[in-house]
Amino acid sequence: MNEEPDAASSAPPEQGGPVASVLAFIRRHRLPLAIVGGVLVFALLATGAVALGAASAPTAAPAAVKPSSTPTPTAEARPVPAVVAPASRFRTCSVAAAAADPRLANLQAQVMKASTGEVLYDRGGTTPSRTASVMKVLTSAAALSVLGPEYRAATTVVKGSEPGSVVLVGGGDVTLSRTASGNETAYPGAAHLDELAAQVRAAWAADPANPPITKLILDASYFGGDEWQPSWDLVEREDGYMSNITALMVDGDRNDPYSNTSARSADPIGRAGEAFADELSGGLTIERGTAPAGAAQLGQVLSPPVSALVDKALVVSDNTVAEMLARLVAIETGSGNDFAAINAGVLAGLAPYGVDTTGVVVVDGSGLSNDNAVPPSYLTRLFVKVNAREANLGYLLDSLPVSGERGSLAYDDRFWGDNAVADGRVIAKTGWINTGYTLSGVIRAEDGTDLTFAIYALGDVTDDAKTAIDTLATAFFHCGDNLSNQ
Repeated sequence: MNEEPDAASSAPPEQGGPVASVLAFIRRHRLPLAIVGGVLVFALLATGAVALGAASAPTAAPAAVKPSSTPTPTAEARPVPAVVAPASRFRTCSVAAAAADPRLANLQAQVMKASTGEVLYDRGGTTPSRTASVMKVLTSAAALSVLGPEYRAATTVVKGSEPGSVVLVGGGDVTLSRTASGNETAYPGAAHLDELAAQVRAAWAADPANPPITKLILDASYFGGDEWQPSWDLVEREDGYMSNITALMVDGDRNDPYSNTSARSADPIGRAGEAFADELSGGLTIERGTAPAGAAQLGQVLSPPVSALVDKALVVSDNTVAEMLARLVAIETGSGNDFAAINAGVLAGLAPYGVDTTGVVVVDGSGLSNDNAVPPSYLTRLFVKVNAREANLGYLLDSLPVSGERGSLAYDDRFWGDNAVADGRVIAKTGWINTGYTLSGVIRAEDGTDLTFAIYALGDVTDDAKTAIDTLATAFFHCGDNLSNQ
């Protein structure tokens, strides 16, 4: 073997017998033996000390030990690692091209997976902004909470304080119609003035002491304050999209009771009074006033239920009905009966749904005001509740427009061309004012995932923004659960 020997093994052997051999071994292993010897000595000394202590220990009971003033140190708790949140799924379906469409102007958007509450896509989603008619979703949700789906607004006639006088008392029903009973107006199921007049004539004739009816007093005091919200553009009334808001009117104050879009007047109360006077007998003196306390009721008719009013407010975006609902909510919650009370009333109505309303400002029920403010994130969370049909929100879900099938999402300029692939799969409220277009609701995505979403296109927008919004919503539809935030 060609191993190199170490220095000790190469030393010449010692001579002189066994003693010399031992001495030679010690010299060769001096360091190891020193270490072993030290260990043995320490062990022997320790053993002796223990034995000595045991032998000299007293047999009497030990004296009490004086407590130390220094506290006994306690062991530090070992830090526990924080629970590591599960990693988010890596998603790869991008909608960047659709979101970059300049027709969207200043885009705000958020998409949430309804089953988990996970935000899949966000662009300014927590910033409160104007909603246009998407505000009607909040108004409807508050009405279903506060009033309930079966609530009906009453229009009543009572006996006046003067002989021969009757008082027509408006209860906020904007759908009351001046057309003949049996006709279906823009408001299906509306009550009719001729039916109310027939009740009054019968009740009046039942008392022979009554003189002929000669005076009609109009009581519209159930709603207070301005009839026109100061931030609204008057063109909305002239173009037939909004009426003055009063507690007494007929046919939403339309010139044409059968058309959703029809010019409105500057005096809804007067129009209603003239129509009712004609039904009673004609030739009556008409005045404004209030009903006397405790006056005998001569007749009453009721509006369609809130569930039907919500449908009208959402499916064709009826502004006047939305304002009716908002005002009734404000009154029922004790917030007041004017425009200024709507914010507190609607927020109180939304509170039971448990969605944080921080940043939400409700100026009107219809969404016509630029001063409304709702973050898209509020809508995505509320629509999770709507999609689950919590409380009475199933009525809201069933009243929404549906792409290519129902309401304002079935018009020719919505979900056409390549976007028609999402027909029947986008259930959402549309919105439009001069400074923005909006869309918010639920998407039944291509992969079966339910998404809640809100899209705002705000700023210098044109009518083409609707197609750009639909294209982005269709992109969400295609991506489904694989929607990327990139």
